[in-house]
Amino acid sequence: TNVAEPFEARNSGGGEERRTMADLQQHAKTLETADDVERRREQVLSRYAQFKEAARVRRTKLQDAKRLQQFRRDADEIEAWINEKLQTASDESYKDPTNLQGKLQKHQAFEAEIAAHSNSIVSLNKTGREMIDTGHFASISIQERLDELAKLWELLLARSQEKGQKLVWAQKRVEFIREVEEVQSWVAEKEIVASSEEFGKDLEDVEVLQKKFDDFLKDLTANEVRVNHVNSSAEKLIGEGHPEAELIQTRTEGLNEAWDRLKELAAARQEKLAGSYEVQKFNRDADETKAWISEKDLALSTDDYGRDLASVQALQRKHEGLERDLAALEEKVKTLNSDAATLVAARPVSANDVKAKQAEIADAWTNLKAHAALRKKKLSDSNDLQQFLVDYRDLMAWINGINSLVSSDELAKDVGSAEALLERHQEHRSDIDAHDPSFQAFASFGQQLLSRGHYASPEIQEKLDAVKAESEALEKAWEARKSRLDQCLELQLFNRDAEQAETWIAQRESYLASEDVDETLDGVEALIKKHEDFDKSLVAQEEKIAQLQEFANQLIQSRHYDAPAVAERRAAVLQRWSALKAAINARRSKLGESQSLQQFQREAEEAEAWMTEKLQVACDESYKDPTNLQGKLQKHQAFEAEVSANEERIFGVITMGQGLLDSRQCAGSEAEVQKRIAALEEEWDELLGKSSEKSQKLKEANQQQQFNTGVKDFDYWLGETEALLKSEDYGKDLASVQNLLKKHQLVEADVAAHEERIRDLNSQAKKFVDEGHFDAPSIREKQDAINKRYGQLKELAGARRAKLNDSSVLQQFFRDVDDEESWIKEKKLLTSSDDYGKDLTGVQNLKKKHQRLETELDGHEPRIKAVSETGAKLMSTNHFAGPQIQSRSDDLATQWEELRSLSSVRAGKLDDSLAFQQFSASLDEEESWVHEKQALVSSEDVGDSLAAVQGLIKKHEVFETDFAVHKDRVADIEQQGDALVKQGNYQTSVIRQRIGGVKLKLDSLGKAAAGRKGKLNDNWVFLQFNWKADVVESWISDKEAQVKSDDFGRDLSSVQSLLAKQENFDVGLQTFANEGIHNLTSLQDELVAARHAQSAAIKRRHTDVIRRWEKLLKDSEARKAKLLRSQEQFKKLEELFLLFAKKASAFNSWFENAEEDLTDPVRCNSMEEIKELKDGHTQFIGSLTQARADYKQLAALDRQIKSYNVSTNPYTWFTMEAIDDTWENLQKIIKEREADLSKETKRQERNDEMRKTFAQHANGFHAWLTETRAFLVEGSGSLEAQLEAVKSKVIEVRKRRDALKKIEDLGAQLEEALILDNKYTEHTVLGLAQQWDQLDQLGMRMQHYLEQQIQARNTTGVSEEQLQEFH
Repeated sequence: TNVAEPFEARNSGGGEERRTMADLQQHAKTLETADDVERRREQVLSRYAQFKEAARVRRTKLQDAKRLQQFRRDADEIEAWINEKLQTASDESYKDPTNLQGKLQKHQAFEAEIAAHSNSIVSLNKTGREMIDTGHFASISIQERLDELAKLWELLLARSQEKGQKLVWAQKRVEFIREVEEVQSWVAEKEIVASSEEFGKDLEDVEVLQKKFDDFLKDLTANEVRVNHVNSSAEKLIGEGHPEAELIQTRTEGLNEAWDRLKELAAARQEKLAGSYEVQKFNRDADETKAWISEKDLALSTDDYGRDLASVQALQRKHEGLERDLAALEEKVKTLNSDAATLVAARPVSANDVKAKQAEIADAWTNLKAHAALRKKKLSDSNDLQQFLVDYRDLMAWINGINSLVSSDELAKDVGSAEALLERHQEHRSDIDAHDPSFQAFASFGQQLLSRGHYASPEIQEKLDAVKAESEALEKAWEARKSRLDQCLELQLFNRDAEQAETWIAQRESYLASEDVDETLDGVEALIKKHEDFDKSLVAQEEKIAQLQEFANQLIQSRHYDAPAVAERRAAVLQRWSALKAAINARRSKLGESQSLQQFQREAEEAEAWMTEKLQVACDESYKDPTNLQGKLQKHQAFEAEVSANEERIFGVITMGQGLLDSRQCAGSEAEVQKRIAALEEEWDELLGKSSEKSQKLKEANQQQQFNTGVKDFDYWLGETEALLKSEDYGKDLASVQNLLKKHQLVEADVAAHEERIRDLNSQAKKFVDEGHFDAPSIREKQDAINKRYGQLKELAGARRAKLNDSSVLQQFFRDVDDEESWIKEKKLLTSSDDYGKDLTGVQNLKKKHQRLETELDGHEPRIKAVSETGAKLMSTNHFAGPQIQSRSDDLATQWEELRSLSSVRAGKLDDSLAFQQFSASLDEEESWVHEKQALVSSEDVGDSLAAVQGLIKKHEVFETDFAVHKDRVADIEQQGDALVKQGNYQTSVIRQRIGGVKLKLDSLGKAAAGRKGKLNDNWVFLQFNWKADVVESWISDKEAQVKSDDFGRDLSSVQSLLAKQENFDVGLQTFANEGIHNLTSLQDELVAARHAQSAAIKRRHTDVIRRWEKLLKDSEARKAKLLRSQEQFKKLEELFLLFAKKASAFNSWFENAEEDLTDPVRCNSMEEIKELKDGHTQFIGSLTQARADYKQLAALDRQIKSYNVSTNPYTWFTMEAIDDTWENLQKIIKEREADLSKETKRQERNDEMRKTFAQHANGFHAWLTETRAFLVEGSGSLEAQLEAVKSKVIEVRKRRDALKKIEDLGAQLEEALILDNKYTEHTVLGLAQQWDQLDQLGMRMQHYLEQQIQARNTTGVSEEQLQEFH
């Protein structure tokens, strides 16, 4: 409000005035003299200088007055603020214990506020001093005002400090009382736990209780820090002269008494739990031992004494292993007895329970040993029984095997097989006799067992009776089988003779059945000659049939088992023999008649074949094929000459047939001969007629060919022209329609030119019809068709011209429609645009463009109407494309309406866009402000001094006022946006999104502002310092004694207990480190960083405390390391116990399995099986390396355990001595197993050699059989030579019987050795014997057959070749 400023400002613009004065002076030159002007100028300049000096003086005075008023205003404000704060500093709110922390924080803020205003006081003093120093006209009043403010300021500082001290004392008292009450409440709660009388019902319960009690002790140790802290706090408060020191002392003593009581209860409960653990551990060991005894007793109580010899022996081996387990178990029982005596002496309270448990174990152990002895005896008896049963099964198996052979229903199918079966049956007799000693030994062993009173005597007696009964049944079966086989041999001899007779008859029957009267002359003559030879062989066979009949009668009279079949076969042979003789007589008469008839049939067939061939030529319609008609005429003339030349031969055949009819030599085929003669005559007449008819038609066909050529050409032209006129192509556009009209004019001219040609064709067709042409109907048909198609062609031409004219009009209309649709489509692109402007200016420009578009639409509407009216006119004339015209007209109208609609819609959306852009402009301004202020509230600068913080808070308050204003603006903009949404603005989603976005940003800004305000208030909070070094040092002194203890445990349990205590101690250290040391260090760091006045002393004290703390940590770590080493030593011993127990159990299990496998009987049936067993044994020997390593490892573990000088292993009853015995026993079993395998290998090698020997003889013998059979069957040469060769072979066959006997002996040896299979051959003794017998019979039959052939040849005179034909 400096009034001089405008004046000076006006003066400062003197340049303009000077220019005016210069003008006046210039003007004055014309009015006055130079002296006048100079004088006048000096006067004016002098007055102007005086005016400027007066303005400067006034400006100085006004500035001094302004500074004085500003000083007074600032002094009044500071005085009012100090008086207000004096009232706050003088209240007694510290007397109310509620919310002391909040009050203390408020006071700290109050002190910070006072400290912040110290700058105002300093600034005001500086301002006043400057005014006094510059000789201000009000210097005295300024000094007085400064002195008053200084006194008020000192009073405010004193009152503030006093109130702060009282608040701190009040807070410390409340915190102490609360901490004491919390610790006392915790102690009371833990006294309930420590005084509990629950000590567990079993070992698991005790372990759970011990674990809980360990946790309790840890908790106890951890909370000792709290008790010590209370004592330390009480001492400090009393030492500081707290006004309520007496109350603090009383509460501290009460807490210490409760703490001592709790520790006494905890020690008593710890001792009781340890005693309960010992008792429960004994109970668990006793229960486990009892369970092991029960388990072994259960194993001994089983009724399983083995199902066979191998299982009994395995059970005996298992029982031996069980007895070894019992030896280890006995050691465990002794250990329990020793532990029981110790417990009875140490724990009299539990003595009765311990003695009862000990008695139970003693009774169970006595029963177990008795059961073991009883089972051992029963297993021995079971072994004898199983040995007896093995012999029984072997004998019964042999009886069943031989019985199946003796009782077999197998009967031979031929003589050789029957003889072989008889011989084999006799061998069975020898085998039965050889087994008599085995039966006697079995009966003797059974009687011994019965005399000893074996527990299975009934079963033994039953088996003895069964063997005796089966032996007697075997004798009876052998006798019955012997009788049956004798009858079988007789039957096979009869069947062999009957089969030979039937074979001979069958050969003759097949000859008579297959070779009926031949239909050819040569065939009939050959049959007549063969029939004469057949009659001669019939006489020789008559005698053999009579001998067969006599042998059959003998079998029937002797009551043979198959007598009905013998009688039936005898009757069948005799019946076939009678039928054969009757058939031969009938065939002889039939052959004579057939010879004459076949002569006629052959000549008639040749004549018929020739006439049929020529009739096909005469009947063909080659004249209908217009090609090469002249050549066909010449060929037909030659054909007619050939027919005339064969007339005499045809009538000769007819005469021969008529002669057969007259002499009745047609062999019953008279009707067939008569029919054939008539057919020859009929075919001859038909051949002559067809030849004449074909000649005439060939001439007419030549004329028709010329007519057809003309019709074909005209028809081709009609087809082409019709295709053009029937085209559905009437043009796809205006240009194509005009081209089609021009082409149609040319077609019409061509149609008119062909009218003369069709008249010529009609004239020629009329001539053919009048002359009676053979194909007249076809010619008439072609004429009518051509005329009809020509008329239709002219109608097609007229119709096509009319449609092309209509198409021309239609295409013109379509072109107009296409032009309009193209224009509409172009405008649609404009009206369909999604561009409604990206800013306000853009929207306004788009609205102007749209207005021009609507004007253009109004101007184009008459043309649209004109095109639509053209379409309506075409529709009114029933145009052929009416539906298409209607569709295009409707489409055009629809597109025009769509264009109008799109234009209207775009106009509305442009209006909406204008409103939206106006809305967006307002929203952008608010978003810009939010973005600008976001940087302010996101600042991490919260002030590094109270004054800076106060300034930032004031700035933040200004921001909050501004924020409220802009929040109201955003609300107004939101209402504006909601109005646009309700109006259906097309940017509704964007509007909502923008409003939501700005609201989110505004909310984010508000949250950030609130966060910043919180940070400023937090930084405003005053930091207090509460030095706790005495509490920390007192706590460290208490703990130093604990870490110096020399107690490191006497066993694993005690070491683990000490480690648990040490861990609790470490937890206490960690807790104290986090609470006491960390807080102490943090406070020290904060105070040093804040440049506290006592920073040097704080550093020295903190260094001393940290040095003692680090020494305590090192001592604790050293004690824990020693405890861990002790624990590791005891753990290693426990691990050795467990490892030895685990490996000993696994080794014993492995030994039992190995023992069971090694003691299995070695019995094989082949080299492969013994090889598998030896390979398995080799693998087992290879696996002994691991077992030996396990054995050595057990020995090493045992030595390690013994090096600790401890008692027996509590986890197993296996001792190293027992394992040594087991290992030595295993070596003995291995040697026995290897001996058994070696013995069985030799046996299998002998068996394999026997197989190979048998296979060599059997394969060679079979090859000889095959070769000899082929020789006998495929004989060649004369009958005498063949007979000599057969006799020689028969002698050789008989000599080879010794080779077969050798094979049978080898087979018997194989059976004796129980060798049932042979991989080296597929042949058996029985099969080879049957084949040898069949070969012997074949030789005899061949010898007999050749002798008969020679006899027949010599008797009948028939040659060998003719005899061969009949066989």
